[in-house]
Amino acid sequence: MSLHSSFLINGQPDQSISPLDRGLAYGDGVFRTMRVTSGEPVCWTLHYAKLRSDCERLNIACPVEPLLLADVRHLFADAGGGVAKITITRGQGERGYAANPQQVPTRIVMRAELPDYPQHHHDFGIAVHLCKIRLAHQPLLAGVKHLNRLENVLARQEWSNPGISEGILLDEAGWIIEGIMSNIFIRSGKMLVTPDLSHCGVAGITRQRIMESAPLLGYGVRVGHLSLPELMAADDVIMCNSLYGAWQVVSFNGKTWPVSALATNLRQILQD
Repeated sequence: MSLHSSFLINGQPDQSISPLDRGLAYGDGVFRTMRVTSGEPVCWTLHYAKLRSDCERLNIACPVEPLLLADVRHLFADAGGGVAKITITRGQGERGYAANPQQVPTRIVMRAELPDYPQHHHDFGIAVHLCKIRLAHQPLLAGVKHLNRLENVLARQEWSNPGISEGILLDEAGWIIEGIMSNIFIRSGKMLVTPDLSHCGVAGITRQRIMESAPLLGYGVRVGHLSLPELMAADDVIMCNSLYGAWQVVSFNGKTWPVSALATNLRQILQD
């Protein structure tokens, strides 16, 4: 296979997705997006563990770890860098919602270039939009990175200003949950607070890593309900994901924050 091929479907570069695939028909599947450096996926063990957990939540048979890792390495056989996206669907099935427990899942692994994030975002922070759409509660899917992302799609359509880099999403009860492509932390003194995701939202790997690493920077961590007034009163607001690491929010909902060292320190500890 050419090194320029950008995807594999069930390990093959020349396959296609059936119109009967349940991922296409119903969004019946999960995915993960990860950074790749020198041909190797960063934090692979954590990403695979979350992928497998999400598959188990949907009762989808997750492909074994060596198989998926081999797909990623095959696409990055030139020892290059970029982004790997792994999608697992329940597979091809008959019309109708009922799933065959014997269905063979479809695995899709894609290679893409790393987004060209401006250095300004790292150095001086980002401006963020308060989204109007509210996330619906569904505890059975809470935390899972499933294929049903229409809420995020609609939220991203709310602005066209290139000066806005992200949007913050609240749930139907008014609690802050996440960004469109990110998780959220606020800092109040020596405490980092991240929203409770037991009713909706995606639990990202970088969120997990920051929660585990924060004590190394002298911070405590709390998971709980986070209101808009609490966020507005925070000393710092941080957004994070596996591709860019951590960005500081410096402008949101009519308020500005001075640039601080927290996002830089978090990126450094994530890199280390």
